Amino acid sequence: MVRASFAGFSTALSALQANQKRLDIIGHNLSNMNTVGYTRQQLQTSSLNYRTPVSNYMNGSEVIVGFGVHMDKVTQIRDPYLDAQYRSQMYKAGYTDSLQTSLDSLSKVFDESQIDGIRSAFDDIMAALVDMQDGPKVNDAIYESELRAKMKALTNMLNSADTKITEAEQQEFMRLDGTNTSENGAIQNVNDILMQIGNLNRQIKQNQILGQQSLELMDERNVLLDELASYIPIEVTYYKDQAHDGIDANSSTTSPDALGEVYHLDNNGNPMFKKEWPDDLRVEMLYTDSTGATKRLTLIEGTEGSGSDNYGHLELTGGSLADPTAAEITFHGSKANLVAGNTNNPLIFGKDTSGNILNQFPEDSGSIQATLDMLWKDGTTSDGKRGYEYYRGELDQLARVFAEVMNAINIDGAQNDTTINAADKDKQYLFYNKDSKNPTGITAANISINSEWVNGNVHVSTAGSAANGTHNPNDTILNMLEAMGVTYGTGNVSNNLDKILKGVVTDYNLRDNSFADFMNHTSTVLANDSYHNAITMKTNVTVLNGIQNSRDEVSGVSLDEEASNMMQFASAYNAASRLMTALDQTLDTLINSTGVVGR
Repeated sequence: MVRASFAGFSTALSALQANQKRLDIIGHNLSNMNTVGYTRQQLQTSSLNYRTPVSNYMNGSEVIVGFGVHMDKVTQIRDPYLDAQYRSQMYKAGYTDSLQTSLDSLSKVFDESQIDGIRSAFDDIMAALVDMQDGPKVNDAIYESELRAKMKALTNMLNSADTKITEAEQQEFMRLDGTNTSENGAIQNVNDILMQIGNLNRQIKQNQILGQQSLELMDERNVLLDELASYIPIEVTYYKDQAHDGIDANSSTTSPDALGEVYHLDNNGNPMFKKEWPDDLRVEMLYTDSTGATKRLTLIEGTEGSGSDNYGHLELTGGSLADPTAAEITFHGSKANLVAGNTNNPLIFGKDTSGNILNQFPEDSGSIQATLDMLWKDGTTSDGKRGYEYYRGELDQLARVFAEVMNAINIDGAQNDTTINAADKDKQYLFYNKDSKNPTGITAANISINSEWVNGNVHVSTAGSAANGTHNPNDTILNMLEAMGVTYGTGNVSNNLDKILKGVVTDYNLRDNSFADFMNHTSTVLANDSYHNAITMKTNVTVLNGIQNSRDEVSGVSLDEEASNMMQFASAYNAASRLMTALDQTLDTLINSTGVVGR
């Protein structure tokens, strides 16, 4: 059988149309090469070989070929594995970046490499005691006033340091919750992202069902998924909905009902060709419970339900600016997740009545976890994380021990002072809790000079040391000087001081440091934490950039590659045009030069 005369024109026309479309896509790619989140596009085609109805009228021996190309759809060039790797690395980078911001805020309190701070205040006190140790100077009110001023400066610095830690905690809390601030917090941002992805899921699927690929909307969704991964650890899954997943109500994949979900069937129930049905997208949040087991909470469930049924949300259910360390977040999964019987919906990230952490993210997972670590952890957890309360606790320990040691030494000297009533000898303390006006419960926040010392009713004792049984006027100053230089650990301080402090200062462990050296020790701990995190952050960012480069090689627009494709498709277009010209010449010869009898 002779092939239809105009079939060749149809073949050439399909080639012209396909290559024209490819050139259009190249132009679109080049136009958007600097568009944030844009994914390179390509034309997906298939060979056009008619089976019906044309084949019904052909000889059985004829090879069915030569009918041209079919433009199936325009697709994106993406690698799901690289996407998963990028998002996995994204929440690690988000964690270290947020943590570094927090540690930098603490350095304003403890980093004394650039400022004169608490460490210098102890040196000033030491110098004042050295000046005052000589016999005549002990009774000089001017020298005592100078010592009192230096100690007052120390208490002010401790008060200020505690205030700065509180302010840092409040700033951390506001990064979590942006209510009543000029910027959204992490909770508001995550809720906004979840809502946008949930709505995009529906819009994309609806468009794809109608034959519109909505690739730009998919790019927008991918950017949002990347951003979400910087806040919380997520896993993204593409899947078919239940009506098109190839599994029937009895979990069978071979029944006619199951096959009918995936394929168009003939009258005998045999598959003819696959149904084109778009994928749904699921987003699951990874977390670990109090036992350390890794679990998942579905935050976005495809296009299930209506309204907000297909996405969840977060809410702050504990903590405030007045008590930021009590921060508690409740994660509500999608409604589909709840209907499925997931008992972990809603999911509480907080502490129980004993202070144990109920749920948290895997280690170093997202900026929200960094915030919670800084607000919750004080160095006593199994992972050894040190947040704001660890450093506040170090200052509190320093303030308490210093005040109790100095108070005990001065009270010891007052026992030999016959000018003081017996009932008042134990009230000759130099420092007290400014809230309760007594020497107990002293912290960095409330330590203060005893107002009676300021008023002149209390003085540095000059009656000797009761513990040593001596009456030298400078014994108290010498004991204070010794106390400034010794190390405080779990054992005895020294033979002399131990007699004074035993039973009075019950816990003076400064990890085998003197007062001034303890500040150096705490500053070094913070510096090590900051240095380690900075190195980790640099590594995370380097790895993240490497994965991004790999993604760009696959999904990004390359000028060289697009130029090469342009020449290839332009040549194919010209070849198809030449084919049409050749067919026209052949047809002209067939019509005008054949079939005339006797010519």
